[in-house]
Amino acid sequence: MGRGAPSSHPPPWRRLLRYALLCALLPPWGTSEANEQLAEFPPRGWNSYDSFSWIVDENTYMQNAEILAEKLLPHGYEFAVIDYLWYRKYVHGAYTDSYGFDNIDEWGRPFPDLQRFPSSRIDKGFSQLANKVHGMGLKFGIHLMKGISLQAVNGNTPILDIKTGKPYVEDGRQWTARDIGLTHRTCAWMPHGFMSVNTDIGAGKAFLRSLYQQYADWGVDFVKVDCIFGTDYSPKEIITISELLAELDRPIILSISPGTEVTPALAKNISQHVNMYRITGDDWDNWKDVSSHFDVSSSFAAANKIGAIGLRGRSWPDLDMLPFGWLTNAGVNQGPHRQCELTSDEQRTQIALWSMAKSPLMYGGDLRHLDNDTLSIITNPTLLKINHYSINNMEFHHVHSERTSKEDKHSSRFISEDLVHVPKIDGVSLGLTACSDDKANGWYMFSQHGKSDHICRNYGMQDDKNISFCLGKTIPLLTSDDIIVHNEEYQTKFHLANMDSDDACLDASGSQRRTSSDSKFPMFSRCRWHAMQMWELNEKGNLISSYSRLCATVESNNKGVVTTGAVARAWIATGSKGEIYLAFFNLDSMSRKITARISDLEKVLGSTFIRKDTCSCTEVWSGRNFGRVEEEISAVVKSHGSMVFEITC
Repeated sequence: MGRGAPSSHPPPWRRLLRYALLCALLPPWGTSEANEQLAEFPPRGWNSYDSFSWIVDENTYMQNAEILAEKLLPHGYEFAVIDYLWYRKYVHGAYTDSYGFDNIDEWGRPFPDLQRFPSSRIDKGFSQLANKVHGMGLKFGIHLMKGISLQAVNGNTPILDIKTGKPYVEDGRQWTARDIGLTHRTCAWMPHGFMSVNTDIGAGKAFLRSLYQQYADWGVDFVKVDCIFGTDYSPKEIITISELLAELDRPIILSISPGTEVTPALAKNISQHVNMYRITGDDWDNWKDVSSHFDVSSSFAAANKIGAIGLRGRSWPDLDMLPFGWLTNAGVNQGPHRQCELTSDEQRTQIALWSMAKSPLMYGGDLRHLDNDTLSIITNPTLLKINHYSINNMEFHHVHSERTSKEDKHSSRFISEDLVHVPKIDGVSLGLTACSDDKANGWYMFSQHGKSDHICRNYGMQDDKNISFCLGKTIPLLTSDDIIVHNEEYQTKFHLANMDSDDACLDASGSQRRTSSDSKFPMFSRCRWHAMQMWELNEKGNLISSYSRLCATVESNNKGVVTTGAVARAWIATGSKGEIYLAFFNLDSMSRKITARISDLEKVLGSTFIRKDTCSCTEVWSGRNFGRVEEEISAVVKSHGSMVFEITC
């Protein structure tokens, strides 16, 4: 069905009914904290990662928190989040994937670096810092990695039973970190840091329970759990964490990351267990990253995932942080040292899309350098109203567009629902999706010389013949009896090798974090015994990753051409007083005239919102009143720019 098909979204009255039913199903507001409805609106706040990487300290964090409370809290930005590796010693040799520099207690749990966070010396925790943040009217958040640290597993630390205050005992024996750490499921992009926990056994759940109870005792209001979603998909651990948080007396918002290769099908069975979930890779301050969010945000809106039921409240697809202002670079041992490279128009486009898609808004820049222009962008009252209170949020496919630049010799009028998709790169592009997705079917074994030594999938036709993509099937080498026993479940799994190399195997997740605009698979690295290189083929023709339990897809690419959809995009939403919000986005490198007809708005939204022959219209960024419009709304939008209209009919 085409992108502009009228049945791609349910009619507004049905969406309103679903909204009312959702409200009835959500937990009621109560008098105690435990009954608080979580994430009733998309959360807003500040996160330290974009400006400080992992080296933020107590002094700079508190300086940012004070400005957050003064300038942004009145606009709903309430979470002050310390991002990753707050437990790592900031000394020579320490970096993102270094080993041996983390502070862990006798139970294998991380505690803050006491040099960077001196107030933590009182309790080896964040309770002092959290109290200060709460005193400002803010909420306190921290970043976490999934599972348990490699240091704890190698140290074989005991597991705390919070019910007894003693080591966890079951079946007549004391359990330790080595019993629960899944060494074949270390984080793909931090293998020397953390690994998954076996949540099928009581000891694994006991460790996670002691971990999250400790965070509640510190006064944590928000946790961002990383290396657990997207291509690092760990559904059992996500659900276990969610269940443990639901047991606590303290309400804690659960955010999960990263979002590489996330689809609505993947989120289908997870969104109800969390409050925020990333649906893209890391977003940085370049136009390629920003523009890559249009397709994925549209797909989640079409799947009715915006504001769906979540942990103790609602859940929100997360487009990642706003990398504006004074920033650092990804993964470096350096604080803020450069300005955002997005233009003002590109920043407005980003927050306009984030608001129309009702993404959480987490500012990433160093607030000590917050300038008035950036402040006005992230606190625009109409955009923030849309972000919290609008409904019927969706991409609007019925827009017309033409270039206005004189030097453009190929100016043409087109309708964005008639998209031309041009393939991305030479060869093929592999991806991952939920195994229920039809695109995951079709893989098969190909026998050669009497051996089933290839895994293949047809992806096209040429001269009436199938075109196939194949990988070599090899049995992983086992290096010790211990590995054979420990990885008994993997005896039927196989590696998929690059046909041109004997020692390059297909990875289900990258060894480095990927940004939202990074290309897809194939990703090959040295063959090793790790779940992210283990695959299995089932009877349905699904090629399943043992690391994430996601299934591989493959599609054809033509040489050297980048995929592009429509260069003019639009979103619509409706407000609580019957107003209509229409946003134009120009993804082109030149200015474009973009037009939407009132009759097409009525087709999509219905007569409930279009009650008159004419409408009044105001543009949000400029404040310009367009007066009464009868047939269409039309405007010239600058390259990479946006215009947002508030319409009353």
